[in-house]
Amino acid sequence: MKNPWILIGVIAIVLFGGAFWYSNTINERNNEGVEIIDQVKGNSDASAVLVEYSDLQCPACAAFAPVVDQLVEAYGDQLRFEYKHYPLPIHPYAVQAAVAAEAAGQQGQFFPYHDLLFENQAEWSNSPTPAANFRAYAEELGLDMDQFGRQLNSTVLRDRVQDQVSEGRSLGITGTPTFYLNGERMVIQTYEDFINQVAAAVNPEAANAVPSDDTVEFGI
Repeated sequence: MKNPWILIGVIAIVLFGGAFWYSNTINERNNEGVEIIDQVKGNSDASAVLVEYSDLQCPACAAFAPVVDQLVEAYGDQLRFEYKHYPLPIHPYAVQAAVAAEAAGQQGQFFPYHDLLFENQAEWSNSPTPAANFRAYAEELGLDMDQFGRQLNSTVLRDRVQDQVSEGRSLGITGTPTFYLNGERMVIQTYEDFINQVAAAVNPEAANAVPSDDTVEFGI
């Protein structure tokens, strides 16, 4: 061949095309069957709506989780609670944890998995290989591990997390947890304050029903 650059160019096109095809095939497999699911507890049709923007690697969010559970248990028929992701840049594994939770959610286990992540936060946050921890928690819940493993790399689920981050940024959120109650951003000083605001939204007569003197630190 008189011009070897033609051959080199053909080889490069073939290799690039093959890599592109392989990448698309892997993405299609990882995204197979993935659905966009709102992560909701309580009564999805309730008029009182509590939304949390949360970071699974945030200690303050982990501390708040049992309080939210207490409210859902007390007012579940009258309260819709929706969890949204807002992983902070200071937490290196937060996005990965959020995608793992969404992958568990594809098998109907978002909140049980979310609970395990908070309960074991110190463990996986300090692990050099958090993906191994994430798989172990999935096994503990009896998830289909082939599906879970594929969906850990789902671009659809990662985009879902990033979409919620963008939504939070558009609202001016800078720290976690951040709560919205019936569309209004909550200003909270203590657990008692938080509980009473939610109780009042559900039923004004229920305010002050669950007392607490604990103070709260936000934006960790």
